[in-house]
Amino acid sequence: MFVTTAGRTNSFMMESAKEIAIQLGVPYIDRRKKSILLLQEELNSDCIVIGKERLELFQNGCSTPFFFHPNSAMFRIKRLLNGEHDPFAEAAQLSKGMSLLDCTLGLASDSIVASFLVGKEGSVTGIEGQKYLEFIVNDGLKSWDSGLSSMNFAMKRIKVKYAKALEYLKHLPNSSVDCVYFDPMFEENILESDGIKTLGHFALRDDLDDEVMSEAVRVAKKRVILKDHYKSTRFVKFGFQVLRRKTAKFHFAFIEKQK
Repeated sequence: MFVTTAGRTNSFMMESAKEIAIQLGVPYIDRRKKSILLLQEELNSDCIVIGKERLELFQNGCSTPFFFHPNSAMFRIKRLLNGEHDPFAEAAQLSKGMSLLDCTLGLASDSIVASFLVGKEGSVTGIEGQKYLEFIVNDGLKSWDSGLSSMNFAMKRIKVKYAKALEYLKHLPNSSVDCVYFDPMFEENILESDGIKTLGHFALRDDLDDEVMSEAVRVAKKRVILKDHYKSTRFVKFGFQVLRRKTAKFHFAFIEKQK
């Protein structure tokens, strides 16, 4: 990994890039009018590019970057403000003051909705086991302006942790979080947005196993929630109650701990 700037750079961007490189413990490379692909070829490395408006993460040899975007969270929060239905909200049954642990943060769209639902009285923590994804998503949650104040506050309240789910869960007390949430990489491929596709280049593909689920059930006070492909074998394997939707390619499901 190395850090550089966008092609049209300035002193502020260069200083930001140098500071981020120090923070991540990776080299800063001056752009010198070279293309990203050429720099990557010379260094045989992924890279983070500091632009005027966002950070971009490039896989070595790939011209399409990963960058933070709240994805579906904006229109979902607008629907909730209008009193409309949201499948994740139905599965999680979150209300003001509750807590949620998102064990597979990704682009954090469900965590943003969760943070909106639990409000300033509640808490949402998101775990990301890939160091550079964690950095970019954490930065995006703090700096993205959605134009919707309630959503901006929801994003800023999310606590992002660089950790593996199992290790993090093992250090939590019994029944210490209201809801524990998993949105693993699907067993079946679904055509997704470019943001999801580029996320897949970097995302960890650790499958859910008995130990992780056992820890999640132990830590959850109310529910363990799973989002997965409609053909997934995980629903039956771990005993989830599935909220099936006729035309959806994925379903939400839950294990109830306490009513």
